[in-house]
Amino acid sequence: MKRIVIIHTSLVSIDLLMRLFAEHCPDINVYNIIDDSLLDEVSRAGYVTDGVQNRMNAYIAQAASLNPDLILNQCSSVGEAFEKGCVSLTVPALRIDAPMAEQAASICPENGKITVVATVKSTVAPSVHLVESKVKASGKNLAVDSVLIDGALDILMKEKNRAKHDDILSKSVRDACAACDAIVLAQGSMYEISRKMQDFGKPVLSSPLLGVLKVKDILFGGAAL
Repeated sequence: MKRIVIIHTSLVSIDLLMRLFAEHCPDINVYNIIDDSLLDEVSRAGYVTDGVQNRMNAYIAQAASLNPDLILNQCSSVGEAFEKGCVSLTVPALRIDAPMAEQAASICPENGKITVVATVKSTVAPSVHLVESKVKASGKNLAVDSVLIDGALDILMKEKNRAKHDDILSKSVRDACAACDAIVLAQGSMYEISRKMQDFGKPVLSSPLLGVLKVKDILFGGAAL
């Protein structure tokens, strides 16, 4: 069987990802490395500190020592740190939000606008940079902006109130994104919002499923994205 290692910065998406891999890639063994200090430190500092980068480098090395077929980064806030740590890696590596950003650039019409929605400030810049890189690769003329729904992640992680979190986000996304052509939900914790907004009349993209299908495509080929 194929094996992958996922590097997490919280427990918030682990059950969802394990379920999605079991459903779509049952022939993959999934191992998890979790360090919730990474997201906390990035959120407090507002940027990737040397300590976060050093720990990320160490986790990438630990993941590689398991001889996986792929290493997956789960957290958007440390996505750039993950890419930096993977520069000399010989194992395939993937940011889980990269396929989502690529799809947003692909489906957004020429001269359109993509809005990146985040619930934690530290996610905004790396997510916008990722989408902008995919827009540049597409050759299209697209605008990219962002919306921060501050405090929503605390409702999910500290209050443990998924329903309240999702209700706030659904309303906020509808209000803030009426004028854009495609919406990118920057964090995997926002996955359910994409399912609840299928009536919005424009694409609302979330990373977990697209990331899982991309892993399947890399390891087995032929996954429909």
